[in-house]
Amino acid sequence: MLSNQVKTAALLGLLSGLLVLGSYALMGNEQGLIFGLILAAASSLSSWYFSDRAALMAYRARPMERQEDPELYDMVARLCDRAEIPMPKLFTVPTQTPNAFATGRDPNNAAVAVTQGLKKLLTPEELEGVLAHELTHVKNRDTLTQAVAGTIGGAITFVGRILTFGALYGPVTRDNRQGANPLGLLFLVVLAPLSAGLIQMAISRTREFAADIGSAEITQNPLALASALEKLEAMGKQIPMNGNPAFSPLLIVNPLNAKGLQALFRTHPPTEERIARLQEMAQQKQRTPVLA
Repeated sequence: MLSNQVKTAALLGLLSGLLVLGSYALMGNEQGLIFGLILAAASSLSSWYFSDRAALMAYRARPMERQEDPELYDMVARLCDRAEIPMPKLFTVPTQTPNAFATGRDPNNAAVAVTQGLKKLLTPEELEGVLAHELTHVKNRDTLTQAVAGTIGGAITFVGRILTFGALYGPVTRDNRQGANPLGLLFLVVLAPLSAGLIQMAISRTREFAADIGSAEITQNPLALASALEKLEAMGKQIPMNGNPAFSPLLIVNPLNAKGLQALFRTHPPTEERIARLQEMAQQKQRTPVLA
């Protein structure tokens, strides 16, 4: 767990560094450095406050009260007790695509959303596995991590577009030459957004594997989540989920099927690899002797 946290912190630091370095390289002076620092801080702060509402709005999620689905509500409450975290707010997403996501800046301000299709597709044991996965994201504060990563990554692209346009009409380099530093332009327009995207993918993949492990520990049934992931992967390809692609890392599975070079930009690890790891956990659990 500690190594994952260190790795995630380092990746977030790289994202912020890309934003600061890109601004400095483009403007060619200390103003660019200061601008990048301010934008990185503002991006992190805004995502800390507004990420949960933005994600819920993107998928048109609506609040769910206990009387609407007492079985699901009580299931989440039991899993929260096992995970030792507060009960999150529950939401329903009006789509038949089976999926789920968690959002919120910390366990005390968290929300878990499930689609209508998810509840219809999965058995109670499989649904428990999925919900435990999302609650692990909440417990590990992955929801905030993904929100900050996505916001800073978007800011890098935004800076590239805005400053590139503005740099064409003003003296922004060290020697006050008309136009922008060409290396800075190349960095912000091409290399920085590409690097930011790869870093976001690395963060998402790291956190997904950790959440799968957390789900298996909470439910003591890794095969239930493995079975759920297999169903979700198959059905997600048949019924794509509409919504802002920027929030796709929050979903438990991404229905997009990427192969070859496109696999570099997957927001999730390959589902087959996740299932294989869960099956290995189940086999290890069977081989471990039970102490009286």
